[in-house]
Amino acid sequence: MHNVTAATRLLDVIPLFRDDLRVQLLATCTGSSPFQSGITELLASVGVPVLPWEQATGMPVELAISASLGGQLDAVDGKLVVLSHGVGYNKKLQTPDARRQTPDARRQTPDARRQTPDARRQTPDAPVFGLAPEWLLTDGAPIADAMVLSHPEQLGRLREACPQAVPTAVLAGDPCFDRILTARRYRERYRRALGVRRGQRLVLLNSTWNPTSLFGDGGREDVLPLLLPRLTEELPVDEYRLAAVLHPNIWHGHGHGQIRLWLDRARRAGLTLVDPLDGWRQALIASDLLLGDFGSVSYYAAALGIPVLLGAAPLDVLGASSPVAEFVRQAPLLDPFGPLLPQLDGVIREHRPLSGPAELTSSAPGRSAALLRELFYRLIGIPEPARPALLDPLPLPPHEPAPRTAPLRALAQVLDGADGPQVSLTRYADPRHEPHGPGEGQLAVPEDTLDPGVLALADVIFRHGPVHDPRLGRPQEWAAEVLAHHPSCTLAAYLTEPGSCTALHRDGTLFRLTADPAGADPAAHASALLAWLGSGRPVTPGLELTVRTGAGIDRVQVSAVLPGSADAALPGRRGGSAPAPC
Repeated sequence: MHNVTAATRLLDVIPLFRDDLRVQLLATCTGSSPFQSGITELLASVGVPVLPWEQATGMPVELAISASLGGQLDAVDGKLVVLSHGVGYNKKLQTPDARRQTPDARRQTPDARRQTPDARRQTPDAPVFGLAPEWLLTDGAPIADAMVLSHPEQLGRLREACPQAVPTAVLAGDPCFDRILTARRYRERYRRALGVRRGQRLVLLNSTWNPTSLFGDGGREDVLPLLLPRLTEELPVDEYRLAAVLHPNIWHGHGHGQIRLWLDRARRAGLTLVDPLDGWRQALIASDLLLGDFGSVSYYAAALGIPVLLGAAPLDVLGASSPVAEFVRQAPLLDPFGPLLPQLDGVIREHRPLSGPAELTSSAPGRSAALLRELFYRLIGIPEPARPALLDPLPLPPHEPAPRTAPLRALAQVLDGADGPQVSLTRYADPRHEPHGPGEGQLAVPEDTLDPGVLALADVIFRHGPVHDPRLGRPQEWAAEVLAHHPSCTLAAYLTEPGSCTALHRDGTLFRLTADPAGADPAAHASALLAWLGSGRPVTPGLELTVRTGAGIDRVQVSAVLPGSADAALPGRRGGSAPAPC
């Protein structure tokens, strides 16, 4: 294993040896990448013996499988298969040194500016990693016994760049892509796992590992520092769900804690950071739009027919004749200085799938397991098992609703529609400026928000929690305490489960709100209730509010379980004393 990134492709093919007592798996690390973080934990999770590199190269093996050309692979005593750990070979990288380190081996632990020595743009004649003789030959002979390619297009470029390696080429499809194709039927499950609600669009941010990628080197041309806060500010939270898939080298080069610190504001506004090993493919399948760059994930998205908007698209780091370069030339580009919402809406609305990615990702969709297992066993020299060759299905990710603790600015319009009482609601997470649009403004703040000073300005304070939490007391007890502590707050809402909310108004009225759990966040229902009450309209028995949040429509049942009165009103905006908890 070169690093965690390369290991992910090896994890795809390990199951091809399942149930075969003739085969003993061993693992080793070439030590050719500076990104050693995470490898120990990953190998431990696989549960196979791990040998030091010197020991591994000092013993004969029937077959060695690598998903990288990094390291002294010519020292392996046995047949060698090399897999790609992305969508073929597309990026121009530096010529390897005598130790055959991959170009990122020169990258030291990133400093605060995230700069790396090879951050300069590549020259036009730089070799494409994985196709040039510098990577594939030792003393004029191929290093690998089999070089796995996913499409004949790669074979054509290999023939031009390194004809000596052509006899080792094997067309065997793409196991990563095959796992994605098989899992597409579970798209709605993956969306629910990510907390994507009815009427929401999932925007997936993705960055490869490169100084000119979306998550770049922190320089003046870096898009992400400008983009993230604007995305969370400009996209209505009930209409858009944000998640990010970052290249494993970003995580392991900078450190998980550092990444979370850099993206803290966006995370508090609702951005989910997706597991780079086990969750990125499911998030990709679930997405409505990918905002990415020239990496493999963007190309996989295009191959699936998902709209792609490129936030970073430097052609000079790509082989001019590579499929990814052609995709970058054709895909729509983000204007980071223009309004974001119209751009995202426009890309989705006007999307027409490109033919190239779907055709060139794999020449054998759904067949990589059979092709690769036949290759592996042929090189080992033993018959294949009789049972079919199968890859592992993608696991169902854990449920991760939006981890939002940022204040929410809401614009609410109360309407008397033909279908009954309606409230139109648009909410924004922690905008730096008051949002523009029709409706009365209000501020809804989670009780556990980062800046407790904002609670003093809140119209609505809300909290998620179980019905019975001994630390908080019953929902109505918590609500009474909140209103007592924050005299400017009008409504305290305790969100017990999806679609369910208990809200206490300052006039002493306790409300129960219930709706379809698949609908909007119950905090939106609380804001809609405040707008309804603020308009002077009563809560009559059996009231059903239609709450509109973009394309989402929720039917919210509202009942007053403890009517308020002048004597029962809580102190604060309307005076009085708190009611006894029911």
